[in-house]
Amino acid sequence: MNLRSAFVYSEKFQDYKFREDHPFNQKRVELTYDLLLKSGALSEEQIIKPRMATESEIKAVHHSQYVEVVKRASELQLSDSETEEYGIGTEDTPIFHNMHEAASTLVGGTLTAVESVINGEVDHAVNLGGGLHHGFARKASGFCIYNDAAIAINYIREHTNYKVLYVDTDAHHGDGVQWIFYDDPNVCTLSIHETGRYLFPGTGNVNERGRSEGYGFSFNVPLDAFTEDESFLEVYKSALKEVCEYFQPDIIVTQNGADAHVYDPLTHLCSTMKIYEEIPKLANEMAHIYCEDRWIALGGGGYDIWRVVPRAWAQIWNIASDQKLKSGPLPQEWINNWKDQSPVELPTHWHDEPGIYKDIPRKNEITEKNKLTLNKALQFITNQQKYT
Repeated sequence: MNLRSAFVYSEKFQDYKFREDHPFNQKRVELTYDLLLKSGALSEEQIIKPRMATESEIKAVHHSQYVEVVKRASELQLSDSETEEYGIGTEDTPIFHNMHEAASTLVGGTLTAVESVINGEVDHAVNLGGGLHHGFARKASGFCIYNDAAIAINYIREHTNYKVLYVDTDAHHGDGVQWIFYDDPNVCTLSIHETGRYLFPGTGNVNERGRSEGYGFSFNVPLDAFTEDESFLEVYKSALKEVCEYFQPDIIVTQNGADAHVYDPLTHLCSTMKIYEEIPKLANEMAHIYCEDRWIALGGGGYDIWRVVPRAWAQIWNIASDQKLKSGPLPQEWINNWKDQSPVELPTHWHDEPGIYKDIPRKNEITEKNKLTLNKALQFITNQQKYT
């Protein structure tokens, strides 16, 4: 087993909890952690504890007044006007006690992962408690208080001269990270997501290409609703390979939302576990070719926390730690450990059973439409190649 990989984990990740019935539930991280242990894929030597991010690290990305408001919200001391202005106290992002500390721990986990990679301690680091990509500089959004990915990218830029490629395969557009670095030519963002016509946050169009010096360093491929595995992977592989060749990154940060699966209750894509094997494989390959293996993998969305997220995220670690992808039956010990708590029947195998959803009548039309969208998204690179 390759000890050049680190898995960031703490039970404190569970402190980031809005309410019992909220769709964002960090129990999925515990479920993944336990699945890795029960399958023999994770050793104690590979686990590192997250530190808490400092206020100065958070304020390097988030407006200081916003951070102060979050701190006051943590003590339940906010007026209604402040909650509305700063995006907290909403249905999506309710206030909870000690939310500043809980959010700072998630950020600290991602910074711990980054530090272990840029200091040369490991090649790959995984923080499944992170990936809160909707946070804005002065506003919470979409379950995200602090944007750990953006804070980590800023940290990389402050401490190295690395060009950073951020790759987001969450079903929701990686809007917060994109806008924070929209004018930065040293940070390239690639987001592959369900079209915003029907899904939050409604952004991520192909014409969002960056601003000022950052123009040409933002790429979006909005997929049609009901996109299946083959089309998703065709888009992902083509886009990532071309963007890497164009941008020549020094380090890759991936956000690995697991909400493109057909079981996810909040989205309209129709992928299966197949994509969650291929996504980390190609990210790992690109990091090897361009970045001397430097790769940080984060969590993200994923709201079927019992059937989908643990299997999808465990495969990220299996790739990041230089092991083979798992197949066959899931560990019976893991199933027995969680079946009484799960409101749905747990899967028994790493792969999905065939026929878990009905045939999509528009499959060919959707596939063709996604190809056209991909071509539009990469048109800037094509034009650059023509004139150089």
